[in-house]
Amino acid sequence: MRVMIIIKATKNSEAGVMPSAELLTAMGNYNEELVKAGIMLAGEGLQPSSKGKRVVFSRGQSQVIDGPFAVSQGVMAGFWIWEVQSMDQAIEWVRRCPAPMPGEDAEIEIRPVFEADDFGAELTPELRAQEDRMREEIERQQRAH
Repeated sequence: MRVMIIIKATKNSEAGVMPSAELLTAMGNYNEELVKAGIMLAGEGLQPSSKGKRVVFSRGQSQVIDGPFAVSQGVMAGFWIWEVQSMDQAIEWVRRCPAPMPGEDAEIEIRPVFEADDFGAELTPELRAQEDRMREEIERQQRAH
């Protein structure tokens, strides 16, 4: 199963406080463990929401809102995408994570990623074929870079 591991933003991460060399080293080592275990598919830190935008959709219209956003609004500071055997395995790996926000309380959320079978009959054979074509094209583009 694929899961998204969401590192929640904190006051310091939103203020642009950069991680120490010690934390970067610890996270680098942790990421290396994830890669060696065949779990990590992707992962990145995110710039503060002050550098971001939100697009809000309401009644068929869209509106762009400039950051920063309140940390209480579910702001992310980073993420991983993992391939794990179970939610329990994801929890085990998250518990091994170096404290992502030293000196502050931190929160990491684990969310399953929808797979094609989760959509049932609504995902028609034509839509499945379209999904497969898009995934193949993304992989081709990534290999080209």
